[in-house]
Amino acid sequence: MNNYRSGFVTLLGRPNVGKSTLINKLVGEKITITSPIAQTTRNKLKGILTTKIGQIIFVDTPGVHKPHHRLGEILVKNAKAAINGVDIVIFVLDSNEKPGRGDEYIKNFLVANQTEFIVVLNKWDLVSKEFQNLRLEQYRRFFGTNENIQIVSASEGEGCSELIERVFNFLPKGPKLFEEDLISDQPLNNLLADLVREQVLNNTREEIPHSVAVKIEKIKEMNKKNGKNFTAILATIIVERTSQKGILIGKKGFYVKNYWSVSKK
Repeated sequence: MNNYRSGFVTLLGRPNVGKSTLINKLVGEKITITSPIAQTTRNKLKGILTTKIGQIIFVDTPGVHKPHHRLGEILVKNAKAAINGVDIVIFVLDSNEKPGRGDEYIKNFLVANQTEFIVVLNKWDLVSKEFQNLRLEQYRRFFGTNENIQIVSASEGEGCSELIERVFNFLPKGPKLFEEDLISDQPLNNLLADLVREQVLNNTREEIPHSVAVKIEKIKEMNKKNGKNFTAILATIIVERTSQKGILIGKKGFYVKNYWSVSKK
């Protein structure tokens, strides 16, 4: 265990660059929700990867953007605060797009805070082959002397093992910080509440604001007649306006019957 390494790694980037999808792939389990709706991530959730050579604690963050309301301001503030006290930052970008003003804002923020970071060009599978060399060159010029650029496709898993190897090079020698069987620091209730909220965001899109909240009331292990076990969850979905209740219920309870449920085999 003399060469065992452990440490904290923050994933930072604009909204919808695939940070949550990437952290799920790196950890190997779905621990954080994904959605095309911006600012889906709220909590500073930690995903834990334990291997024979070390333990990485990944910190997921909300997308950094120009906030337009109080909730957005808080989320961006939390994302920026997540770089403090970590060993390395993974700056995640959408490689299907050329570098933009939002990316430059985050880069300047990291440089100003003298924060060491690895550049991850995510969604590489969406970049047409004839544009890949051009896109890579654009990002190399954008980051200048930073050579820590890793091409990744979080949805396909491409480049993820190489990224993990890179991360371990930045971590100090140290013991396990969490038990080996843990994959997240969040209690089960929080994870299940987020999974229900993910269904709300993905199925109602713009009709229900992303500020919707979920409270888990009860969890019960159930047995089906075919012998398969499942977890029954009683949850309360909290919305901003009374008019949104009808949308969540759906015609003849359509959404309640088909979407607002989470099963765990």
